[in-house]
Amino acid sequence: MSAQVHVPSLFARVGTASVLTLAVTSTMLAPGMVSDAEAAAHSTKALKVAASKKGAPYKYGAAGPSRFDCSGLTVYSFKKAGKKLPRTAQQQYNKTRHIAKSQRKRGDLVFFHSGRSVYHVGIYAGAGKIWHSPKSGDVVRLAKIWSKSVWYGRVR
Repeated sequence: MSAQVHVPSLFARVGTASVLTLAVTSTMLAPGMVSDAEAAAHSTKALKVAASKKGAPYKYGAAGPSRFDCSGLTVYSFKKAGKKLPRTAQQQYNKTRHIAKSQRKRGDLVFFHSGRSVYHVGIYAGAGKIWHSPKSGDVVRLAKIWSKSVWYGRVR
């Protein structure tokens, strides 16, 4: 005589309401998403990479390893940290998780804007400063955030 094992369904065992509560309250990340701790690790590494490029000359359209424009520096820094960013500052803003000034952390991106258009990006270094590649004739450097027209984004 063979023994039969009956395995009740998940819904029968815990009830529909419990399953829905479990699904809503558990932490689930969509494919390609990372935890806050992983995002912080990538951002910290990207910040260090950007700082290591201090003095590298600005060149429009350049993304390293020895010359950079503003978004080229962020692309290069995050690539070295294991994250892919789109090429332009506006595209980077569109791709990041937007955060309030009060939530900004070292390694977050700082987007300078005029109206709804983003025209410059840097990596937040703390104390109201960013690492960035400013303009033609200048070099990668640490600078104070000079405008109130900024938005903040966190790379996911």
